[in-house]
Amino acid sequence: MKSAKPLDLDRAIAVAARAAREAGAIQLEELRRPQHFDYKSEVDLVTRADVRSERAIVARLRRAFPDHRIVGEELGEQPPPGAAAATADAGYLWYVDPLDGTTNFAHRFPVFAVSLGLMEGERPVAGVVYNPVARELFAAIRGRGARLNAKPIHVSRVARLGESLLGTGFPVRKRSANPNIRYYWEFTLRSHGVRRAGAAALDLCSVACGRFEAFWEFGLKPWDTAAGILIVEEAGGKVSDFQGNPYHPGDRELAATNGLIHDEFCRVAAEIAASRPAASAPEIP
Repeated sequence: MKSAKPLDLDRAIAVAARAAREAGAIQLEELRRPQHFDYKSEVDLVTRADVRSERAIVARLRRAFPDHRIVGEELGEQPPPGAAAATADAGYLWYVDPLDGTTNFAHRFPVFAVSLGLMEGERPVAGVVYNPVARELFAAIRGRGARLNAKPIHVSRVARLGESLLGTGFPVRKRSANPNIRYYWEFTLRSHGVRRAGAAALDLCSVACGRFEAFWEFGLKPWDTAAGILIVEEAGGKVSDFQGNPYHPGDRELAATNGLIHDEFCRVAAEIAASRPAASAPEIP
């Protein structure tokens, strides 16, 4: 892989923020129209807003960064066009979730967002998550902290799982094969409660700004997490798998916490995993 050329990350964040706000405006416009959606699988929805939002984002990113790769949830990989493809800097890759929380959106439940994460090699270096309903723009640049509407944010200082509010999510596909219901049950009993809002990018941002002490989920895709995990880390939190190993976008399991309860969270997750018979352990898609 060719090494990445130096990139002005301030410019990258500015472009991503404009793209996210443009996509958010499309979503609010579509929300006022009669709903129309199709199915990617038995329960996995895609709306007109998903596709319109992604096309607008890709167009803006392509104008600003013609040599970057772009991978979107709906349209797949968008390689650099024409001559740029031959000189593309493979070190930079945008993961785009044009409408995180599509099922919420389709049912007019006002919890959804736009997520854009910029990867340099295997690590996120800039990310934006925009909630158009609340007009909240979360953003982070590696090594420079996280912000909400341009103001610094930090994770909570709660130090015990028993005093924590948690978030989680469940997949839209192969839900019966997912082990999370057992984790949901146990963590509900051991905390102040667990919320299931249906938008992983926003859940990660809730950890970053101290609304949640932790968020976990299985089987998330890179576009779900590339921006959010950086925002959590830059707000002072910790992100790993359930064993405490470094998390990479697309890994099987994700645990994001305020850092103070991270060891306790992973210890409880290990207890839950150990209590499940190995033969019944499902495979996460």
